[in-house]
Amino acid sequence: MRDAGRSSLSNALLAALPAGKRRSLLSRLEPVTLTFGDVLLEPGERIEHVFFPGNSLVSLLTEEGKRAVEVGLVGHEGMVGVSLALGIDVSPVRAVVQGTGVAMRMKKERFLREFRASPTLQRKVLHYSHALMSQVTQISACNRLHNVEARLARWLLMTRDRLRSNQFQLTHEFLGHMLGVRRVGITQAAGALQRRKLISYGRGHIRILDSKGLEAASCRCYQVVKALYEGK
Repeated sequence: MRDAGRSSLSNALLAALPAGKRRSLLSRLEPVTLTFGDVLLEPGERIEHVFFPGNSLVSLLTEEGKRAVEVGLVGHEGMVGVSLALGIDVSPVRAVVQGTGVAMRMKKERFLREFRASPTLQRKVLHYSHALMSQVTQISACNRLHNVEARLARWLLMTRDRLRSNQFQLTHEFLGHMLGVRRVGITQAAGALQRRKLISYGRGHIRILDSKGLEAASCRCYQVVKALYEGK
């Protein structure tokens, strides 16, 4: 993790604040670059900073037996460390950077002062907290109930929405960890989507070729989660 310029940051949660409050808050935030593989939080660890991703992407993981399974994604729509707003300063999940990019960081104490002093910030953060908790619930059910191909399609669409790009780098092994399945399962699911010309995949590089087709191949969880952040 390193310092980064502000120019490339675009966080929807911050952008939704009134201009005056947003400028005040930005003056107290530190721009950083989050690098793939960085661990921002561990389960049971005290939260020392909150992060507002711009073009970076963070996976929220929980342990499933001896494996870690993704239960949430945080991108430009939200923040990492939102449980502070609920009075909880211990992380329930592992937060790992999945997509390198910029974010804005704030120390816990400063965030709590700003949060308590601003009813507008409270409303925005608590609304996001509800959406995130609903996302975690939906994805947990998805991981149990839906087939790998549909889950992979859902995951690719969610990643696309947060990175705002149809192209990204992901290995079979990494995808297996995210979806809680063996590498062979990812290979078969990615192959099926590629044969349908929905994606192209090679050497860890994924490109979405047909967004509408991929949405049709996804389980309904994608639309459910998307609606949470659109306020529907």
